[in-house]
Amino acid sequence: MPSVFLNGQFIDRDSATVSAFDAAMQHGVGLFETMLAVNNGGEVKPGDELSAVNAWDVVDLDAHLDRLIVSARELGLSESLRAGALGEAVKRTAARASAAYPESLRLRVRLTITGGDLNLLDKVRQSRERASARTNPPPTPSLGEGALEHQPTLIIAATPATQYPSEMFDRGVMVTIADWKANPLDTFQGHKTVNYWARLRELQIAASKRAGEALVFQVSNHLAGGCVSNVILVKDGVAITPIARGEESQAAGHDGVVGDAETSGRGRVVMPSPVLPGITRRWALDWCLANDVEVVKRMVTIDDVLHADEVLLTNSSWGVLPVVQVESRGIGAGEPGTLGGELVQAWRERTGLDD
Repeated sequence: MPSVFLNGQFIDRDSATVSAFDAAMQHGVGLFETMLAVNNGGEVKPGDELSAVNAWDVVDLDAHLDRLIVSARELGLSESLRAGALGEAVKRTAARASAAYPESLRLRVRLTITGGDLNLLDKVRQSRERASARTNPPPTPSLGEGALEHQPTLIIAATPATQYPSEMFDRGVMVTIADWKANPLDTFQGHKTVNYWARLRELQIAASKRAGEALVFQVSNHLAGGCVSNVILVKDGVAITPIARGEESQAAGHDGVVGDAETSGRGRVVMPSPVLPGITRRWALDWCLANDVEVVKRMVTIDDVLHADEVLLTNSSWGVLPVVQVESRGIGAGEPGTLGGELVQAWRERTGLDD
């Protein structure tokens, strides 16, 4: 039976539970990362967990964990996450899943961290109340000396990765335009929080129209991305993508940049970005630069999208997915373009789909 890594232990999937009072259940407090694990063909020796772990490569593992740790710190979720320990747990989870799914050469690994059991906060309060009621209450212990420290919940699960038909990438997909708008002044935008309800609702609507994704725009009517993907446009051989969280300083001097807290060197004010700094997006842009394709990060309008030669979606599940239609409007020649085709092939080679 498949097992789940839950708070430091492997537990059978059917027995893995979290508290009904967990912060993710009660208030949607949490972050997650979805990663692709690929079997590298390494020999697995019976009873040797290390050889099983080494037989799997988790694509861009370090980048995913770095993003998670930064978000957890910036949003006040946890200061104690360590990339080394998390990475080891992810790899061990993939190795154990391979025994449960021996025919799967690609696994979808999801790491979720939540605000933890809210009951722990009550326990801390009750403990202090009891202590204060005593005639000679003992001093409150510091963290690490027996205090009830509030701990997040950590869950890692691996399942067979979805096998998308090759025609989906060869022919491209249609996308809709979401009604929901991303707000750049929302602190939680640009982070991968577990609160995906608005995005999933838009995906439901898109699916009812036989679309593969829905494009989300900001309240300023600039493109944010897809509900579950980043977006790269191609125009006259240049790769253009919306500015992501952490890239705002690169926006100084671009038309359409409006603003927030930090004033650029040109006297302009840069709005914080609600765009997730996608890991596969970063790989695609790096590939472009390595292959002499100019990359521009700037504010993107609906006109930019509709008049692009190519529109590409990126995430760790699809890799790179060409868009050939936005609502009723065709993109470019109405079929995947040259750069998109090259990126699709490069991703396939990188993740072993062509082996």
